[in-house]
Amino acid sequence: MNMNYIAGEWLAGTHAAPNINPSNTADVVGEFARAEAAEAEKAIAAAYDAFPGWSRSSIQLRHDILKKVGDEILARKDELGRLLSREEGKTLPEGIGEVVRASQIFQFFAGETLRMAGDKLASVRPGVDIEITREPVGVIGLITPWNFPIAIPAWKIAPALAYGNTVVFKPAELVPGSAHALSEIIVRAGVPAGVFNLVMGRGSVVGEALLNSPKVSAISFTGSVATGRKVAQACIASDPMKKMQLEMGGKNPLVVLDDADLKVAVECAVNGAFFSTGQRCTASSRLIVTSGIHDRFVDAVTERMKSLVVDDALKSGTQIGPVVDQNQLDQDLKYIRIGQDEGATLAAGGELLNRETPGFYLAPALFTNVDNRMRIAQEEIFGPVATVTRARDYEEALEIANDTQFGLSAGICTTSLKHASHFKRNSEAGMVMVNLPTAGVDYHVPFGGRKGSSYGPREQGRYAEEFYTTVKTAYTFDGNEPYVPKTRASE
Repeated sequence: MNMNYIAGEWLAGTHAAPNINPSNTADVVGEFARAEAAEAEKAIAAAYDAFPGWSRSSIQLRHDILKKVGDEILARKDELGRLLSREEGKTLPEGIGEVVRASQIFQFFAGETLRMAGDKLASVRPGVDIEITREPVGVIGLITPWNFPIAIPAWKIAPALAYGNTVVFKPAELVPGSAHALSEIIVRAGVPAGVFNLVMGRGSVVGEALLNSPKVSAISFTGSVATGRKVAQACIASDPMKKMQLEMGGKNPLVVLDDADLKVAVECAVNGAFFSTGQRCTASSRLIVTSGIHDRFVDAVTERMKSLVVDDALKSGTQIGPVVDQNQLDQDLKYIRIGQDEGATLAAGGELLNRETPGFYLAPALFTNVDNRMRIAQEEIFGPVATVTRARDYEEALEIANDTQFGLSAGICTTSLKHASHFKRNSEAGMVMVNLPTAGVDYHVPFGGRKGSSYGPREQGRYAEEFYTTVKTAYTFDGNEPYVPKTRASE
């Protein structure tokens, strides 16, 4: 599997790195290519050369290719889901579910190729017609994270191709298997040479090549805040400047009010905070609970945590898999120590676990007595670690929920229509959930946040066209002498 796909050819890489199963570190999923800068430049040049033809290609051709991709992904959902779970560590049902989501995304954008719309307006000038249309942007560099190794690439690749752009895809180093399998499917669907390119490797090599090349018109990035800021600076400094779309994480609040259904609130909190090992940018990492229900809620959550099964991602019955690798595990443990040093109470979990196979197993951790100014309440941990902060009432809970540099997702558990409606309007987040986990979104509607979480147009659904297309306004004079109405002075 030591192959990149460049200019219509599978090319052996000069270097390779092992892909390790986080549920069993003795299991090597495979050896995957790491490209050098020259290979990245070759992929960019191929995409640049292929753009004129693909951007003017038949919408039926694009539809058929994307539909074939979606069909094959769905037909192989069990196989691909197992590969995904084996290399990333999310449970097998979650892995299969993510693969199905990727299929749905390709099917959705296959349909969107046939629904490209524009506007025809009357001009304020007689004899002039106006047409407003959308055109593809150019070569798109796609930089994707490890936590959703097939769904996030799908929701970037599918609209990029649907709207007539060409692609250079750089997946995360930790999950090359899913990226390679997805790329094979795209190639088999008949995408022309150069239109789609897979370049696996380090961000400091492949990512830098994408950011520095004048042939790349836009960058869509999902990853950390620190890297996202570097991407933004590079896109601005580029000549010409690049269009950019950045998704950079969250510190998402789930507000639980006194009138909440306790069972619903507990399930929303546990699912949002700990499932997928807490490795979701939409995870409910801050639980903000009003005083009247606080103690009952904490007791119920800690009791529910006792029943969570943390084990090998591929085992039947596993509810939470391992942390993705040693670096992420070290980060999670560091923040658990920080929380204790800050004076928060580790109410449950947080310890390393031993299982039949060597892996990065961590018991989900719950902190109580957390002040929102603490680092564990302000900095993204990206692991199965959640904090509980007590609030006097709804007003204080809303204030605490918004007191963060992030603004991706937010939730509230309440039976009050008044408070639910007010929260939807006044939450400073791009996505708001009522009596639902903060993690879990549909594929046909926009995804994205505010403040430090996101920058640029939204991803997914019809809103994706804002990033992957550019607007053109065209004026046409019909050739006849324009009618000029008389003024009163000349009558």
